Amino acid sequence: MSPLRRVLLWALALFSVLLTSNQTLASQVTHHRFHSEALGRDYPYTLYLPDGYYNSGLDYPVVYLLHGSFGTGRDWTSKGALKRVADRLIRRGDIPPSIFVMPESRSWWVDGYNEPARSAFLLDLMPHVEELWRIAPGREWRGIGGLSAGGYGSVNLMLEHPQLFAAAAALSPASYHPLPPVNSTAREHPAFLDEDNRFDEERWTSLNYTAYLDSYLQQERVVPLYLSAGSSDVFDAVGHSRRLQAALLPHQPGQVPMEVFSGGHTWRVWRASLAPALKFMFQHLKAPVPTDASRLE
Repeated sequence: MSPLRRVLLWALALFSVLLTSNQTLASQVTHHRFHSEALGRDYPYTLYLPDGYYNSGLDYPVVYLLHGSFGTGRDWTSKGALKRVADRLIRRGDIPPSIFVMPESRSWWVDGYNEPARSAFLLDLMPHVEELWRIAPGREWRGIGGLSAGGYGSVNLMLEHPQLFAAAAALSPASYHPLPPVNSTAREHPAFLDEDNRFDEERWTSLNYTAYLDSYLQQERVVPLYLSAGSSDVFDAVGHSRRLQAALLPHQPGQVPMEVFSGGHTWRVWRASLAPALKFMFQHLKAPVPTDASRLE
């Protein structure tokens, strides 16, 4: 074999090793499902794992991202560019390597008329993913965020269960008080339609964030919350978010920032909001920690 051919083959082998290594270490977005007892069916979710997950020996912080009305868990990656945004923030050191879980709900993240989405999230999804994947155990490593109906869900869950989440974000949250606007899809969503197919105002009130607000304000523990909305939002998300912000600020001064972006109730606004929302949440979440040996047994 000639020296030139030997060098070329060596270079090709080295390139193959490097390519394989990069593929192994690159961040990954995958889709999964498991059986949910609460739902009585499979529960799908989309998962982001950071670069180096499989050989890092670390347990990671996790952020649950909730989709909007009639959306899916895949929206965050297909429309929101979650992978690109997370990769960039991690590469720049703006956030630590982290896991993102993007579940699917048919019921606005509440125990609605059509399915017990809230119970399935708390009792099935969270225990499942935090056992299966290397997620650091404890509130200090767990955040929750959402857009539109998912923002509504994330606000409800953080207020009802502040012991579970160290930070939250709500992008154009559909946290409408006292009732949804007449053009809101909440008024036609099966989660809130009674047996006569009519929007149930009492049901909405009993499930909205105001039902959890007094209890949350009476305790010392706080969950820092990032809010955003579009300047031309057709559901007045700016106004509703400011009312939510005003209710929380006396309890947690400086921990309910709000940004208004140019645009409506659209992915243009949510994509613009995503990076600042994540950067805010990770100011309050702990970094990865060495995996407990007991979790490897």
